[in-house]
Amino acid sequence: MADTSDVKLTITFTDPDLDDEEKDEEVQKLLAQMKNLDEVEAVDRVINADAPERTKSVTGWVVAQLITFVKPENVKQVWGFLSDRLANKVIELEAEANGKKVKIKASSRQELEAAVKAIQELVETE
Repeated sequence: MADTSDVKLTITFTDPDLDDEEKDEEVQKLLAQMKNLDEVEAVDRVINADAPERTKSVTGWVVAQLITFVKPENVKQVWGFLSDRLANKVIELEAEANGKKVKIKASSRQELEAAVKAIQELVETE
């Protein structure tokens, strides 16, 4: 299970051209793929019962969002995996490590690469 030294990554699909159902399908696909990665400590949907307007009423999941925990030494490998799958998706990434947070919006491979660098810098500053 995830521990306090893990990097917490929250991925939110924000493409305005997709409706909530389509965004949720993107989350489900990515979630299924990430569950098979050895480098990922934990991955799941984000539960938020306090936000009824942004949740599926039946499940309580936040629409279009997933959360994963990764050991700092595995961030680069996980981002290699994610960059192939998220290169042309409009997403928002939030990373938290060492008590610091970074939030990045990305919609291209170049923006994802910049996100990876920002996250690696966050991990390396202890």
